[in-house]
Amino acid sequence: MKETGMEYFDARRKPHNVGKVIAALVLTTLCIFVLKQSPGFGGSSVFSRHEPGVTHVLVTGGAGYIGSHASLRLLKDNYRVTIVDNLSRGNMGAVKVLQELFPQPGRLQFIYADLGDQKTVNKIFAENAFDAVMHFAAVAYVGESTLEPLRYYHNITSNTLLILEAMVSHGVKTLIYSSTCATYGEPEKMPIVETTRQLPINPYGKAKKMAEDIILDFTKGRKDMAVMILRYFNVIGSDPEGRLGEAPRPELREHGRISGACFDAALGIIPGLKVKGTDYPTTDGTCIRDYIDVTDLVDAHVKALNKAEPNKVGIYNVGTGRGRSVKEFVDACKKATGVNIKIEYLSRRPGDYAEVYSDPTKINTELNWTAQYTDLKESLFVVIF
Repeated sequence: MKETGMEYFDARRKPHNVGKVIAALVLTTLCIFVLKQSPGFGGSSVFSRHEPGVTHVLVTGGAGYIGSHASLRLLKDNYRVTIVDNLSRGNMGAVKVLQELFPQPGRLQFIYADLGDQKTVNKIFAENAFDAVMHFAAVAYVGESTLEPLRYYHNITSNTLLILEAMVSHGVKTLIYSSTCATYGEPEKMPIVETTRQLPINPYGKAKKMAEDIILDFTKGRKDMAVMILRYFNVIGSDPEGRLGEAPRPELREHGRISGACFDAALGIIPGLKVKGTDYPTTDGTCIRDYIDVTDLVDAHVKALNKAEPNKVGIYNVGTGRGRSVKEFVDACKKATGVNIKIEYLSRRPGDYAEVYSDPTKINTELNWTAQYTDLKESLFVVIF
């Protein structure tokens, strides 16, 4: 006979059922009582309230290459961290590594969200008690920016505006902004100092400069805001203990960093390395860049966070102060990997510039920061092994 799923009343079972109902009510009441004592009941959690001695940092783009390394450093230094990332460029594997390293309640949370959605951004700020924001989230490939400029203006400039509006609405007063040397363009004089005129030559640099301008205009007359803008140069390397690294999506390798391309070539993922541009006015014809190790870079961010003061905007170049050519970089990669990487020389990449390297005197003096990982081969060796 087919069961209907219905249970008919039986008078003989009534006392037994009543006992079950009473027991269930008692158990339910007890559960509710316990839940009400829990910090997470009713949507509340440790992330939603300020605590003395605990600094809660929102890391946008924290699943990405630089953002994940910054999150690792913050967690090691006992900050409370919320990562917000839509994983369009980030890697969930990096988040899982961090979750495994710091499983304790109240240390780390990950929120999958798009910072281009104003309602979502406001909801995140409304439900969390942030003390500071480290804003890394951005598309960040020079070549791609020349092909998809509107995407870059939306993702970098517009999203920064939404972050600032949310900070104002919810009383968050400290911002560490991830900017770039691309805002300088191709200055006539080297090395680059913070007062070097900004004349970006590609949409990536232009979008970042627009975001900087918005931040500077926003902070004028606001004595409660503490802002640091870090303009950094070409980032390489990985966590010295090998827990995190750079893992761009396959479809983005064409636009990605030279470090990733070198490793792909060494590992046989691609047939060889494409060097774009050999006719620049440099000693060997290839571009000259200031390669900064990601471990040094995140150290600069933490120092900037610790030194941020209300009614002050700090702007700093983050680099080694030494320019190395692409050919030098390739030679270092060959030595680090032990692989004789095949090189294919091509024409210049759109939007690129010949030479750029920093003068880090200001950050050395004011933040007591100096690059420690300055040997290209050593930085690359860590990544491979």
